[in-house]
Parts: sequence; structure tokens; C-alpha cells
Amino acid sequence: MRAEDGDDDTAAATRPSGKRSTRRVRPSDPPADNGNGGVAMLDRPSSPRKADKAAGKATSNPFKRILKFLREVIAELRKVIWPNRKQMVTYTAVVLVFVVFMVAFISGIDVVYVKAVDWLFG
Repeated sequence: MRAEDGDDDTAAATRPSGKRSTRRVRPSDPPADNGNGGVAMLDRPSSPRKADKAAGKATSNPFKRILKFLREVIAELRKVIWPNRKQMVTYTAVVLVFVVFMVAFISGIDVVYVKAVDWLFG
């Protein structure tokens, strides 16, 4: 079966579509009126749990911390939607045209100011 058919879940997971997911979890039932004027209140614990404190504690071994950091960097880079070649060429061309325009614009303003100062104090 081909990946373009849309039936293969693994192909969709390995090849991003370029769009962010906009799905949100919505409750099936509306919140009950709790006397707050229709405002839904979240129940949160007043103090963090002991397990959260232990999980947030850093290890003292610097090699383990570096390894953990590198694993997290790789995990974040896997989430990035990378541009294809056509997009990259387009973005690069736009940036180069903008830079050339700004250099010409600032140079023109500089020439005008030099001539104005030269005429004024000449």
C-alpha cells in the first residue's frame, strides 16, 4: 500500500505535513455551576508532590547531565518542521534581496546626509 493513500499511519507519522496540530481536548459535558458565576475553576494541589521534587532534582554527575541535555536537544530537533529545498531557496532569496535593498537605502541616506552637512558647513 502506498503512503499517499492516507491509510498508512506510519508514513504520516514520519513525514510531517507542515501544519501544526490544532486539536484541543474538550470536555464532553459543560462544567457545572459551582457558585462562581459560571466561571470554571481548576482544582490544583496547593503544594507540589514529593515525586515532583525528586524528579526535578539534577544529578551531580556532569557526564549524565550532558548526555541528558544532548538527548533533549535531539528530541526537540525531531519536532522541528524542516523546510524543503524549494522553500529554503525562496527564503534565502527573500533575505538576500531585503539585505541588498537595506544596504542601498542606508547608503543613499548616508550620501544625502554627507552632502547636506558638506553644503551646510562647507
